[in-house]
Amino acid sequence: MAKHYTTEDVKDYTKYEKTRMIGSRALQLSMGAPFLVSFTPEELKAIHYDTIEIALKEYNQGVLPITVRRPTMGKKSA
Repeated sequence: MAKHYTTEDVKDYTKYEKTRMIGSRALQLSMGAPFLVSFTPEELKAIHYDTIEIALKEYNQGVLPITVRRPTMGKKSA
């Protein structure tokens, strides 16, 4: 039996989904991905260029380019 997934526009993520999204984005940032929010040099120094803090700020502003797919029972995804 094949698993079906849905990618609905959900704003209430579980703590596990949130952690995975922030961790994945922090990894992207550490590999050289551009910031999706603007920072002043003073802000970057204040957070010590911490990629997790940068990813958390992007998450809070709702600009993370990450999609969450949740398994569903009996529904087919598009």
